[in-house]
Amino acid sequence: MRKSSNIIWSCILTVLFLCLTGCTKESDTMIDNQQIEMPLSEDSPKMEESSTEDALQEEVIEIEESPADEVQELMVEPVMEDVDWSDYFDGINGAAVIYEPIENCYQIYNQELACTRRSPCSTFKIITSLIALENGIIKTDDSTHTWSGEIFWNEEWNRDIDFPEAFRASCVWYFREIIDEIGKDTMQEKLDELVYGNCDISDWEGWLNTNNNNPVLTGFWIESSLLISPKEQVEVMERIFGGDTAYSETTREQLMQVMLLSEQSNADISIYGKTGMGKAQGVVVDSWYTGFADTADQRIYFCVYLGETDDKNVSSAKAREIAVDIVADYLL
Repeated sequence: MRKSSNIIWSCILTVLFLCLTGCTKESDTMIDNQQIEMPLSEDSPKMEESSTEDALQEEVIEIEESPADEVQELMVEPVMEDVDWSDYFDGINGAAVIYEPIENCYQIYNQELACTRRSPCSTFKIITSLIALENGIIKTDDSTHTWSGEIFWNEEWNRDIDFPEAFRASCVWYFREIIDEIGKDTMQEKLDELVYGNCDISDWEGWLNTNNNNPVLTGFWIESSLLISPKEQVEVMERIFGGDTAYSETTREQLMQVMLLSEQSNADISIYGKTGMGKAQGVVVDSWYTGFADTADQRIYFCVYLGETDDKNVSSAKAREIAVDIVADYLL
């Protein structure tokens, strides 16, 4: 009887022990779970804060980008107007372009030809002078180059000559030397910056020129690889002499001095420009006059181009004459 009583008590004690042990483990498990869950509950505000910060950053980005988007939307394409200036050309195959920045308007005669690229010829002396002046290659107080003694068809070229004289006389050998001093790398870089026509100077020496094989009287800009349209000529003039120019005031003033047309019939208008003319097998195929004109209250940019025309006087002098008449009538 005592033995069975002992067995009963042993069973009771064992059950109690197991019960107590199970409660303790369950309690520990609950505590562990709470400890695991606590960091998650502490991170939640941080996640909410992070989301809020991201949202604010997105709003800031939208605010910062908004003005630029508005500026792009406000940028207006220039107006293109076709005009009939055929009377000025008197049957000559040609084109004319005037750009008026105040109105952001192009007036264009013969739009197809005005957008056709041709050799710039001596109008490129504007660009050569610009680059050389800006980079100190031409120094106006010491710009004389020594004549080689070779006799050229233009008597004005047969002497030592300085920059202003060379520009006005359109002395090719002088500017051939200047271009070689500028060098291919700098020339390419500057033409790319100006977006000057096709920017192609690959025929540096001018071997493509079928009218002249004298190396001192030819190059990529004379009936060769470099091409530009009359409209692009006007755009380049505005990039150089307009309000957003990247070139120094000193350079522009020095260039304007040599570009100023001395023979002007109207004192209220100042015309600045450069002629250009090119031949192919002895025939004039390209004639130019390009530049800009100032009055007391505005500046316009212009280009007149004349192409090959049978039985007509096609020359750079004629292109200048037409340009001066168009500009004067336009401004007055």
